[in-house]
Parts: sequence; structure tokens; C-alpha cells
Amino acid sequence: MKTFLLTVMLIGSLAVSASAADTFYVMFNKTTKKCSVSTTPPTETEKFSMMGQYGSEQAAKQAMSKMKECKG
Repeated sequence: MKTFLLTVMLIGSLAVSASAADTFYVMFNKTTKKCSVSTTPPTETEKFSMMGQYGSEQAAKQAMSKMKECKG
């Protein structure tokens, strides 16, 4: 019974952490001149520019593919 409860708690904690990443950010690295998708907003504003905030990774990647800064 203890093993079952521990397993349920572990699965529940993983589900909560996975659902917490519901915001994706497209960031432009000013040094490398490349874009990337992240689940955290950029904190180093000298190095990164935030290009947009999206509700899914797919939406962020789709938007990134249309940005002229990200096509290089």
C-alpha cells in the first residue's frame, strides 16, 4: 500500500510540474544572432531580447519561423 501511495504522489508531482510550463518564450540571442524557445522569460536583457510569449511550444516555434530575425 505504501508503494502505491508513493507512486501516486510521484506521478501527481510530475503532472503538476509538466502543466506549469504552459508559457513559452521566443528569445533572440544578440550575441549569436539566433532565436530559441524557452519556458522562462529572459533575465539577461543585455544578451537576449524577448520576441514573444505563447501558450504552447508549437505556437512559439511556428511564430519563430515567421520572424525575420530568426531566419538567419
